[in-house]
This record gives sequence, C-alpha cells and structure tokens, in this order.
Amino acid sequence: MSAINDRPAPGWTGRRESFYSVDVGALDQSRYPGRAGSEGERPMIASDLVLIAGAGGTGRTVLEQLRARDWPVRAMVRRDDERAAELRALGADVVVGDLTRPENVAAALEGVGRMYFAMPVSPDHLLAATVVATVARERGQLDALVGMSQMAVSEMAATGAGKAESHQHRLHWLAEQVFEWSGQPVVHIRPTVFLENPLFTTLTARSIRENGTIALPFGTGRTAPVAVEDVARVVTTVLRDPAPHVGHAYELAGPRMVDMTEMAEDFSRALGRPVSYVDVPLDQWRAEVLAKAGLPPHVEQHLATILIRLHQENRYDAASDDVERVTGVPARTIEAFVAAHRDFYLG
Repeated sequence: MSAINDRPAPGWTGRRESFYSVDVGALDQSRYPGRAGSEGERPMIASDLVLIAGAGGTGRTVLEQLRARDWPVRAMVRRDDERAAELRALGADVVVGDLTRPENVAAALEGVGRMYFAMPVSPDHLLAATVVATVARERGQLDALVGMSQMAVSEMAATGAGKAESHQHRLHWLAEQVFEWSGQPVVHIRPTVFLENPLFTTLTARSIRENGTIALPFGTGRTAPVAVEDVARVVTTVLRDPAPHVGHAYELAGPRMVDMTEMAEDFSRALGRPVSYVDVPLDQWRAEVLAKAGLPPHVEQHLATILIRLHQENRYDAASDDVERVTGVPARTIEAFVAAHRDFYLG
C-alpha cells in the first residue's frame, strides 16, 4: 500500500494521524494516589482523569505530554497490540473497544472528567461522535469534551455556502454541531494540514532524493502546515485546565504562510541542498500517485478535495497564532521541522 495511507514511511519516527484505537476496562485508581504537577503535589480528584479516544497521531503525543506530568490518563484503543503495550509502559490505563458502540464508550468513561475525541479520516466519524456525545450527556460528569476537527470547518455552513468540501469535512462540521447540542463543555480543535502528512514527508522525501524537487499539484496556493507536537501542546493545555477554554474553537496553523516555492526554499535551508517546487498536473498526479495508493474511496475523495479545491483555490491561506496564544510558545516552522528530520528526508 502507498505511503499516503496510515502506515509511516520506513525510517519515519515522527507522529502521524492513524486509525483510531479503542478498549474497555476500569482504571485501577490505586495506581494514581496523587499527582505531582508544576504547582506541587496535591491529591488527585476524579475529574483529573483524562480519556484519550484515538491514541495514535495527536492522541499519542497528548498522552505522552500528560504522562510526563504524571497526569492520570486512560487510552481507548481498537486492539490490544504492541502499541497498546507501549501506552501501558508510559503509565496509561488501556481499555479496548469501539467508539461506535455505546456500551464500550460508557465503560471507558467510567470515572473520567475530561475527554479528547480524535479519529482518522473515516466514514464512521459522525457516528462515533454522536455515540460519544450521547453517552457523555447521559452520564453528565465531564469538565471538558475536546474534539479534533479541521480548519476547513470554520467556513462551512448547514447548506455548504457554495464552497467545496470533502465528505470528511462535512462529517467534522456535523460532529461539531452534535457536540454543541449535547450541552457538554466543548472545545473544538481545528488544525490545518499536518507537517507529518505523507504529502510533506514520504512523498516529498522520495522526490527530493530522486531529483531535488517537491512534486505536488498545489498550484500557487498558500499554506501553513502545523506539527502534530504543536497541536498536541494545545490539546494538553486545554485538558489540564479546561475552564478558560470551554466554548472556544482554536484554529491551529504554522507561524508563516508560504506558497510551495517558498516551502521548497525552507527545505533547501534545512537540508543544505537545493530543493525546488514542481507543480505536477493534477490528472497526472491522481493517476500516478493517488490512484495507486490503495486508499478507501472516502479517504481518496478527502485527499483529492484537500489538494484540488482547498490548496489550488487558496483556501488554506488563513494565518492563525492560536498555538502561541494558548500555549505561550509559537508553532514550529517548516524549516525547523525539516531540519529535525534531516536524515529521513535525505535517506
């Protein structure tokens, strides 16, 4: 299967959004008799317990950041495998289940005060969000329901407002409506395209090694991709102290808008070698790359929309300093990200 799918490229050690994981058991409270935070030790209260539903990508990074502060975390995973074992090794309680099954979600929410909901691109997104919102409303104990969405949702409306969108964008928009209707204390997280996206990692590394180019059908569109780590920092900040953030929607982007020629210049500086942008004809890219990726139709349609309509129509040209406003630290630049993964890009 191609590098556009859920699997990371060989040698890639960074985070990426992956298929959601989920499991069902009770937390052993004796494992968390207290918690040492930056303000000193204090007894743990029940609402400190965070449920992370979707422990890949940003979810895994949020979990690591919370556990680094000895914060009690429960991870909901789809299967009990090596990745689940890694989460246990970090000190998380791991439960296995399915976000679309109310009984699984209810069991995972037992004793939980805050929840982070995230899924990869999936036709089940709205169903899972509706199950979570319904169960959370019935139980009524959450201090915060933090939902991963997408920046494109910010300009959407019930009738579509005449603007292009993927099926996944519509599911995200509807999921946000469901969360609001549930009456839960909601915070929406709306990142732009991730720097870890295979478009900017696997595919770009391949073309840089082959001929020193970034070959994508983005036209003259401008973008400011954001790192998973920066998005996770925002989510972690919200989960640790949700009250000031409830009712907000945070649009998360990198610190600088660039077109693809400027992005190639960032890559050149970071890698210490010439890199240029080649604008590939869309039909050629779809036939030679996207069609051969072996992706489900729902995922392929979403990627095609991101590339064709949003970047080419310059719909990602929307700057935001929300990462810095929420966390106090600016988002990582493209150049810094590439430099940190120099060996991966150069092979």
